[in-house]
Amino acid sequence: MKTREEALAYGLSFPDTYQDAPFHDDNWQLVRVQGSKKAFLWTYERNGYIHLNLKADPEWRDFWRSTYASVIPGWHQNKEHWNTVILDGTIPDLDVKRMIGESYDIVTYSPSKKIYEAVKKIPKGRVATYGQIADLAGDKKMARAVGNALHKNPDPEGIPCFRVVNAKGELSGEFAFGGAGAQAKLLLEEGIEVVNGRVDLKKYGIGDTLTNRQGF
Repeated sequence: MKTREEALAYGLSFPDTYQDAPFHDDNWQLVRVQGSKKAFLWTYERNGYIHLNLKADPEWRDFWRSTYASVIPGWHQNKEHWNTVILDGTIPDLDVKRMIGESYDIVTYSPSKKIYEAVKKIPKGRVATYGQIADLAGDKKMARAVGNALHKNPDPEGIPCFRVVNAKGELSGEFAFGGAGAQAKLLLEEGIEVVNGRVDLKKYGIGDTLTNRQGF
């Protein structure tokens, strides 16, 4: 990959992206994410080569810099979080694309996405606590964020939030799932007993063994 056109085309191949030229200077062409408007790919010509500014995870930032001489600390951007990739032909296309993809992933990261993916893994006929879902999503401290995400569930049919209860096995608020008693009704339909607004976690909980399994 050596041209701006190739880099922009690859950046625009990711979901919900668009091209922008915010500085009224054709030398600066960016690819942003719709909604947040965050840029993950900056392109510009400098010293005869097309340069890309890409967001980099700290775990990979130094790896790329040490692997390729044409990957340097971000030019005119925070060098802790950005790398500049010089398209001089010395970096394989696959690695350029990988760095662009990593930048996109960092900019579009949302804890809610991980929460929803964790909820999808609760087996039918079982329940999980807010704390367990937070743990599965990668951060034990965001149990409150789990509650907020579940109440904003964008896909109730695909994301079974009704299978999530609090640490005592208690159900959510009466109208959290569309009406009084809705969560209890959904749980009962899956064979989960609800007694006085509570589920027996010893009987129906996913347990520590499930949360420790690879991929759950």
